[in-house]
Amino acid sequence: MKKLFGIFIAVGFLVFVLPACTFKLNGASTVGLKTIYVGYFENNAPFVVSNLSQNFTEALKARIRSTTNLSIIQNQQADCILTGTITGYSIAPVSIQATTGNAPPIAGASALTITVEVKYVNNVDKKLSYEQSFSEPGNFTGDLTGSKQDNLIATLNQALTEDIFNKAFASW
Repeated sequence: MKKLFGIFIAVGFLVFVLPACTFKLNGASTVGLKTIYVGYFENNAPFVVSNLSQNFTEALKARIRSTTNLSIIQNQQADCILTGTITGYSIAPVSIQATTGNAPPIAGASALTITVEVKYVNNVDKKLSYEQSFSEPGNFTGDLTGSKQDNLIATLNQALTEDIFNKAFASW
């Protein structure tokens, strides 16, 4: 009978007490914030990919929507403002492959690096505002075209938006 009573108490604890406990795994804090404006991140890099600006801006908005309760509004009268530009899109070799004869060496692998200059203004707590450049490299082999390019850009956008989000809302 004592065993049955113990089980009843344990189940009652799980049913009534644990649902009242909440915690966040992302560490994000939006205390005092209700709205955010996310500006269009124009691509000012020397090498321009046609849909990079749109994809990056939408990835940043999606990150904010999926992780916070902030309402994204279309004017700069928001509690916080994220604006910026894409300043770099570059490809550089990261390993060199030897060749035979008089042929010049070729890249065995290359890295695509995307750089974004971000300005974050927190109108509720000005000391949390910042201006910072974020860069993210991603290695690849062969040519960077088509779906290979799209997939690598999506991966780099995800990493960049996470870094920007963490700096703005998790103080990382």
